[in-house]
Amino acid sequence: MTYVDLPGPGGPENMVLARGPLPEVRPGDILIRVEAFGINRPDVLQRKGDYPLPAGASPILGLEAAGEVVALGEGATGFSTGDKVCALANGGAYAEYCAVPATQALRWPKGYDAAKAAALPETFFTVWANVFDMARLKSGETFLVHGGSSGIGTTAIQLARAFGAEVFATAGNAAKCEACEALGAKRAINYREEDFKAVVLQETGGRGVDVILDMVGGRYFDRNIGSLAKDGRLSIIAFLGGARVDGANIAPILMKRLQVMGSLLRPRTAAEKQAIRDGLAEKVWPLLEGGDVAPVIQAVLPFAEIAGAHRLMEEGDHIGKIVMRIG
Repeated sequence: MTYVDLPGPGGPENMVLARGPLPEVRPGDILIRVEAFGINRPDVLQRKGDYPLPAGASPILGLEAAGEVVALGEGATGFSTGDKVCALANGGAYAEYCAVPATQALRWPKGYDAAKAAALPETFFTVWANVFDMARLKSGETFLVHGGSSGIGTTAIQLARAFGAEVFATAGNAAKCEACEALGAKRAINYREEDFKAVVLQETGGRGVDVILDMVGGRYFDRNIGSLAKDGRLSIIAFLGGARVDGANIAPILMKRLQVMGSLLRPRTAAEKQAIRDGLAEKVWPLLEGGDVAPVIQAVLPFAEIAGAHRLMEEGDHIGKIVMRIG
């Protein structure tokens, strides 16, 4: 098969197309002939050498893929050869073939093609696990997502709105803020021009929001705590703004009974990922098939332009997902 090889960490130009053997299909796996795959921020970190691989993970980049099932490992159930699926991969998606646990795969939503299906797994698994399973966002609550125009952000806005929450978002320019509001955010805050804490408190009459999904980390910690309502929940999924919080005042955590939580998707166990998959199949796939929610895709690029796709991701001007198509 052809795959994206990374001989050593570095810039996008370090990735090259190469030929190699098909992946091993382990018990419980399905083998997917990949038609499209998504680009995600952890891919960029791994390419740079800043994202250690979990034990047993494929060294090939890529965390989500869509295509056709062409083989099943011993004990794999729920799918047959010829099924069109998208899946959360434990690495290895930047390739013509990818082996994934059957318990991390879902059939394409009705009416979807490979590119739309490939844009789903990483962001939808992440948002479902962190916003709904862990932070327990429910109808009637208020929700703030940082990076609202990212793949994670556009997914979180739509799902929070679909499940009855009032949504706020931050983004870095007027066009991105406009996109967030078009997806259902009541108010998008340009963080380059406004203090999101001040805006959130003004918009909520001083109460604050019930749940925050944050990928900035240390630089936003104090303002996130100040933006939460009583019994609020802060869910941290990355620390693009630093992992340390020096001199933080934790008194509001006690006074407002706040909960601060965090998680990474990739190190989760197979059982945990299956539980997320099952929740998506039951609660979210009907919304996708009904058109209430849809992935936002900035660009669909050919396989050979993988370096350009990473440059596009790093430039940060995109809204939604970047997807690669094979064939």
